[in-house]
Amino acid sequence: MKKFVSIALALAITSATAVSFAQDIKGDASAGAKKIAMCIGCHGIVGYQASFPEVYKVPKISGQGAKYIASALSAYKKGERKHPTMRSIAESLSEQDIADVSAYYEAHGKVEGAALPEKAAEPKGNVAALLTKGACASCHGENFAKPIDPSYPKLAGQNADYLFVALKSYKVEGTSTWGRSNGVMGGVAKQFSNTELKELANYMAAQQGDLKTVPQSKFR
Repeated sequence: MKKFVSIALALAITSATAVSFAQDIKGDASAGAKKIAMCIGCHGIVGYQASFPEVYKVPKISGQGAKYIASALSAYKKGERKHPTMRSIAESLSEQDIADVSAYYEAHGKVEGAALPEKAAEPKGNVAALLTKGACASCHGENFAKPIDPSYPKLAGQNADYLFVALKSYKVEGTSTWGRSNGVMGGVAKQFSNTELKELANYMAAQQGDLKTVPQSKFR
């Protein structure tokens, strides 16, 4: 239990630092709708696959929490996340742009009154032990769709292959062009083999959540 509390506390401290700018800047979803041209080409196409560092479906971002999106974009902008395409996009955005785009995607495709299960489905086989070992629910919520802090990502229903690549990126941190530097997630991911990370990713992807890809055209 002490371990779980420590992880949650460390995440809270890390999150507060990563998104401190967002506390002073309020996002405007209507303004964000005019700033997403660079997002649509990947995140507005159902099943769209990236090819670096391996082939995987890009993440579903419609319905994701605004504070998490802002935190992720900020991390790309600061170089804490290394993916070259996302870094280039994030570096072109002001903090106000980041707040506006984040607000847009949090509301995008949202269905008012939609209910999600309070808890995720009962894990089978080895997954239950892996979830306990990683203390995943202590931060991402019992249903993995309602994290304990809005700057943490919703995981339920996310593309499994993306989750797998993301988890692996925390294991390599800043040592490659696709690593992610995050002390807490790095510590969690490094506990697992890649086979175990794939099991976790497949389980999260199978859960019911808010995340979706809403088809969008560049020509509007």
